[in-house]
Amino acid sequence: MTQPTVKNASKSADTQAGQTLILAAAARRLAQTLHTAFRGRWEALPGASTPPQPTPEYQAAPVPVDLIGRRAELIVEASDLAALNNALSSDADALVIDFDDTFTPTLANVQAAYDALPRAAASDKPLLARPRAFYAVEQHLDFGGPAIAAFTDLAVILAARPEQPIHIYVPKLETVAEAQLWDDALSLAERELGLAPNTIKVCIQIETFLAVQHADALLYALRGRAFGLNAGRWDYVFSLIKAVGSQRGAVPPRSDLTMDVDAMRAYAEALLRVAQRRGAQAIGGSAAVAPDAANPQPALDLVQADKRREAQQGFTAAWAGLPMLLGDVRAGFDGEAPAPLSAEPVEHTLKRLLDLPAPQPLPLDVLQDTIGLALDVFEAWYAGQGVVVRNGRIEDTATAELARAQVWQWVSCAAQLSSDAFLTPDRYRTERRALRADDTPEAQLLDALVLAETCPAYFPRFAQQLAAREPLPTQEMPV
Repeated sequence: MTQPTVKNASKSADTQAGQTLILAAAARRLAQTLHTAFRGRWEALPGASTPPQPTPEYQAAPVPVDLIGRRAELIVEASDLAALNNALSSDADALVIDFDDTFTPTLANVQAAYDALPRAAASDKPLLARPRAFYAVEQHLDFGGPAIAAFTDLAVILAARPEQPIHIYVPKLETVAEAQLWDDALSLAERELGLAPNTIKVCIQIETFLAVQHADALLYALRGRAFGLNAGRWDYVFSLIKAVGSQRGAVPPRSDLTMDVDAMRAYAEALLRVAQRRGAQAIGGSAAVAPDAANPQPALDLVQADKRREAQQGFTAAWAGLPMLLGDVRAGFDGEAPAPLSAEPVEHTLKRLLDLPAPQPLPLDVLQDTIGLALDVFEAWYAGQGVVVRNGRIEDTATAELARAQVWQWVSCAAQLSSDAFLTPDRYRTERRALRADDTPEAQLLDALVLAETCPAYFPRFAQQLAAREPLPTQEMPV
């Protein structure tokens, strides 16, 4: 099995208690204000999930001037200073500075990312930043309790350039209560920074099963500042698997969940219908391949074909995981915009979203590779690395979440293997032990995730609780 390529291997996981992040004074004041105002509401999340409700007629916010006409956004992990320097000098139409899926929140990584933000903010490159989601806790700061990572990241991002705020990608929304909390937090930040209402603009990531059902309501809650919706396919499939659970047979492996599968087309089309109706941009997924240096063209052709498919659906831009992919991402969006999608009844969309391909016997090499992917990313994550290159693909938290959720689902439903055996917990342990010893952190984390009665929410927070021996969550939010 191909081993991961790990960047900046000198970084190590932070295991020392009592260490504290150093924030600039303005960022600390803003973070304190946000925590004082909103900790109670954050602690009450996710809140009740209700069926999608009709929204009044409205239009999304205008696209920020510096993002009009862009096609290729380059995502860069916030603490990878070499990659950030390269990104700032690249021909990307815009940069996405990421504290979420590609980011491992060690003390060293968070400090390096926070320290680098002012330099990035001084660039004339159009900038967006993705703070961590509401599930995450920043253990190296205390604001009346462990810091809420989203608020801390947001404070540092905004304080880096308060006169011209960096645009925000809002990740992993589930409920209207979460969207309203983001909007209120951004409004308070604007008042603290002396900015007019809705100066801070956002693009909402539609990357959970609840979010795709509630996309119109989420956009409405942030309508004064939200200019777009973004598709995060692997986080979405991870969320979908948690919703489906073990009540059906084995969900398909990742390789079978292409955007040509009707359930995945339904996801993209549901997002697009909301964007088209409300005048919002629709931003496509991330091109996350790592082309073979000796023969890069096949991978580049796949990237361009995937973006051409998105363009034909109605997306206007997408992410590139590497600078060398920018040209092909951009080229995929050349051409005329398609006609808007016709309306579809909500009930029919939901049926399509859940209509995954029928269970099939699971090839043993697919099981082994899926276990290996999760282990490789977890190993890198514990070493302070948020991204690995594995078998020609850029893998990160999102794909590791998907891999471990798939293995959980396969074990939970006793998936049939192609050998006519069934995937029991003991068989899982046998396959995992062939790849990692029991005493490795990544094996212990994967075992805890896969063998849990219900699928745990997000592994970074679960890993923190596991290490601290905090009580682990026993149930998922209702869907």
